[in-house]
Amino acid sequence: MPARAPGARDSALTPAEAPRRSGGAFRFLDRVDEEALTRFTTQLSVLQDAGLPIVRCLKILEGQMPPGLFKRTLMAVTEDVEAGSPLSEALAKHPAVFDSLYSNMVKAGEAGGVLDTILLRLAEFKEKSIRLRNRVKSAMIYPVVVLTLAGGILAGIIMFVIPKFETIFKEIGSKGLELPKLTQMMQAFSKWLTDQYGWAILLGMVPVAYAVFRMIGSTEGGRRALDRFKLRAPIFGGIVRKTLVARFSRTFGTLISSGVPILEALSIVRGAIPNVVMQTAIDRVRDSIREGEGIAAPLGASGIFDDLVVNMVDVGEETGELDKMLIKVADNYDEEVDNAVNGLVSILQPLLIVFLGGAVFVIVLSVFLPMLQLIKTLGGG
Repeated sequence: MPARAPGARDSALTPAEAPRRSGGAFRFLDRVDEEALTRFTTQLSVLQDAGLPIVRCLKILEGQMPPGLFKRTLMAVTEDVEAGSPLSEALAKHPAVFDSLYSNMVKAGEAGGVLDTILLRLAEFKEKSIRLRNRVKSAMIYPVVVLTLAGGILAGIIMFVIPKFETIFKEIGSKGLELPKLTQMMQAFSKWLTDQYGWAILLGMVPVAYAVFRMIGSTEGGRRALDRFKLRAPIFGGIVRKTLVARFSRTFGTLISSGVPILEALSIVRGAIPNVVMQTAIDRVRDSIREGEGIAAPLGASGIFDDLVVNMVDVGEETGELDKMLIKVADNYDEEVDNAVNGLVSILQPLLIVFLGGAVFVIVLSVFLPMLQLIKTLGGG
């Protein structure tokens, strides 16, 4: 083995240290997206299935990656595996890229000698999770974007168009006529926005509201209240609940089918669920299993999982096919979320159009009512 040049050891350590040092003020710019991780997992599965040694597989994939956190992390993983560490242990050192779900499934694949199969299953899991997340995100983003644009247009009309009619309004007042209440309100609102910096106050309310929600969410009671509201909120609450149930079922089912012990699988699932209320339900399931009881009863008592989920889990426990039942539940809820999202978008589109049209109509009416009043007065005179 050739001797290292002076300082070579320091440079060799750099890849392993780089992922841990990366971050700071621009951490969000240096992160691994789920799509890239899914592609890597699929390619690693194919290479493993072809019979290539794991180190060779990692070096091939490392060479294909552009510079960044993922490449540095993979270089560190490759170095650890070359030094004799199992792949799962090497991955577990980098939780920012490979979460506990990933490293534990790889560990189960190594133990069973079916790493290629587990990696393929993991890639499929991530693909479906990404698809579901994107569908929900599109449903949430659409109304926000439309309302923001509509608000900007309406504010522009009120701030820049309404003042153009100020001369006409004064002329009407000089004739002893009282402006309609609607016009007076619109005029006062326009002056507040422009002369009293109302626009700055309205814009400032957005970061203030965000900061308040962050502050509430930073406390245990506040986060629980917010998470409970997300599950019960009108319109969006049903989608949020179904999305969480789908994630729980698919993650839990995938881990069990990969050979991860059930209590360990539940701990991993708990970390993958971003909702305190559901995390509490998972804790009760773990307690139930430790006491020698089943899974279905605490799921039903939580109020989050409906009868379909509870019954299918119950059947899965009785037949010894819990993993298959959980995957079926996840597939069913994925479809339900898809239908709910499509239905929500189809309802929101006409509602937003009606809202925008109604707002424009009120503004136009506030401008033309005084004119009609003036014309009527002049005609009568």
